[in-house]
Amino acid sequence: MEKITFRPEGEEPVDFFVLEQTVIGAKSYILVTDVEDGDGEALILRDDSEDGDEEASYSIVEDDKELDAVAVVFRKLLEEDDIGLD
Repeated sequence: MEKITFRPEGEEPVDFFVLEQTVIGAKSYILVTDVEDGDGEALILRDDSEDGDEEASYSIVEDDKELDAVAVVFRKLLEEDDIGLD
């Protein structure tokens, strides 16, 4: 499982593990968790970086409609990989 480190401005770096990634409507999304194995918190992040940016810029998906739509896709992808999301 790929590990990525986020460096929020003014905060300590945070490590996440990427469970899955997808592209919907020209936007890239990743599903991450805070633990490599076992039950942890999961977040859906949207890549908000611009073409040509050296580093990706992610934000937590908080809009309910967007979150629901992306969650459906991730559930299907995880089912295909035989990984439970509940």
